[in-house]
Amino acid sequence: MIPATISRKWYTTAEVAEMLGFSLSKTKLLVLTGEIRSVKVGRNRRILPDWVDEYVSRCAAEAERWSA
Repeated sequence: MIPATISRKWYTTAEVAEMLGFSLSKTKLLVLTGEIRSVKVGRNRRILPDWVDEYVSRCAAEAERWSA
């Protein structure tokens, strides 16, 4: 039997901070204000990969709007 490979389903706030090149406190603020969506699992926050992409897309769209 071949073992199944499980891909990441969500990230911690610290992992998202590293991905975006932000400090942990800035990322936590973005989560707190709802700019990056998250779900609470126990005492921790988790962020779906799609939600990170959503935030980046929104930032890019805003940048395009201001540069046009």
